[in-house]
Amino acid sequence: MSLRQVAAKMLEAPPLPDALLGGGLPSAAYHHLCAAGAAYHLDAEAERHLSLAQAAAPGHAAVLIAYYRYYFYKGRLAEALHIARLCLAKAAAENNLPSDWRLVAAGDAAFGHYEAVLPRFFLFVLKGYAYLQMRLGNLEEGEAAVRKLLELDPGDKIGAKVLLAVIQRRGEADDD
Repeated sequence: MSLRQVAAKMLEAPPLPDALLGGGLPSAAYHHLCAAGAAYHLDAEAERHLSLAQAAAPGHAAVLIAYYRYYFYKGRLAEALHIARLCLAKAAAENNLPSDWRLVAAGDAAFGHYEAVLPRFFLFVLKGYAYLQMRLGNLEEGEAAVRKLLELDPGDKIGAKVLLAVIQRRGEADDD
């Protein structure tokens, strides 16, 4: 199953609070996620297991997160960004937020409550999205996402100010 097909099935997967904690994950998917982690150093094997986990649990947050982490730590940032977009769409839908993160307002969810799992997941995904945009050279998009994070989380419980500092330092001479 392609990642596009997974995107179409995402809303059929278990609700995010349960899924983030592994709820609703079929044992076959769990097995393949564990095997993918064990085979991390063997790209073809790890990707085969990720694909099998995806087939066993399409759209499940645990599988999407595993794909994201795999691509991110392999330095395959464009692919990680694609997964971040899928996760953003899932998190927005689960939080009843606009599908475009730019249209999300602070009062749309309990963003200020760190214990609120769904809003926190949305913030973490948006932070990953911002970081990846910055790493891929899309600085304006990354900065817009960071500023949205700070609008939604003015207390900066998610740690977006670190990314903002990086953006603000761009162009300054490196003192190293």
